[in-house]
Amino acid sequence: MFYLSRIEHTFRVPPSLLSLPIEEAVKGELERLFLDKVIANLGLCVSIYDIISIEGGFIFPSDGAATYTVVFRLIMFRPFVGEIIAAKLKESNATGLRLSLGFFDDIYIPVHLLPNPSRFKPDPNKRDKGMWEWEYGGEPYVIDGIDEIKFRVHNVSYPPIPIEKPKEAKPFAPMVITGSINDDGLGPISWWVGAEQTDES
Repeated sequence: MFYLSRIEHTFRVPPSLLSLPIEEAVKGELERLFLDKVIANLGLCVSIYDIISIEGGFIFPSDGAATYTVVFRLIMFRPFVGEIIAAKLKESNATGLRLSLGFFDDIYIPVHLLPNPSRFKPDPNKRDKGMWEWEYGGEPYVIDGIDEIKFRVHNVSYPPIPIEKPKEAKPFAPMVITGSINDDGLGPISWWVGAEQTDES
């Protein structure tokens, strides 16, 4: 789920930071540039792990900032296909589920990757919202958001930045995880507590 990525980057350190120790100033600028940002095919940066080297410090004519070339490592969130992760329900509508890890919210479980058969029960008090339930053995198993939900990573994509954004479009997500809960042991953890106890006995 988490990886170290080694990167080399050349950037400006503004004059306001040059009074600080050089490593502290560089780390502050790296955090501004990379923290909570998605790098295509690498994932979401959650932390600066370390700084390996700092070179340069050139101040170009008519520019008060110093330019450095820095080699550093980032802690990246990038789950692999097939990985099982536990998350919380953020949204439920007719298109499926949206889950959250707290620091990352763009996890979607589409209808065709829900347990089969599942049905959607609209909420009369909330437009386009509702609750999914899985029918098994004549019993309904509800996805109500109380429990953590275990899902298997089906796909990780990095959509291209749209040139034009329609007014009604949802906020652009630079990284999207598609998950599945259509398998044994997946879905709300309470679904499987009884099964685990039966297996143990």
